[in-house]
Amino acid sequence: MTSTAAPPPPATGPAVFRANCPHCRTSFELRADDLRLAIGASARTTFYSFTCPECGEAVRKPAPERIVELLTLGGVSTMRLA
Repeated sequence: MTSTAAPPPPATGPAVFRANCPHCRTSFELRADDLRLAIGASARTTFYSFTCPECGEAVRKPAPERIVELLTLGGVSTMRLA
């Protein structure tokens, strides 16, 4: 009896996320290490943040459950808030 291993999943590059800045209204792509995810006790305290590469402003946006899932799967650093 021969055993065959399943082929490895296709190679993918690093996760890239589309974002926009509410300050300068520019759209751009960010890598996982450009983003930070904070998970709080409620939807009001769960958010992601980044610094706009165009204008340098700090941006903070709410992170509903689906966004949390996508950012986490994409390798974004996550911090749990007490």
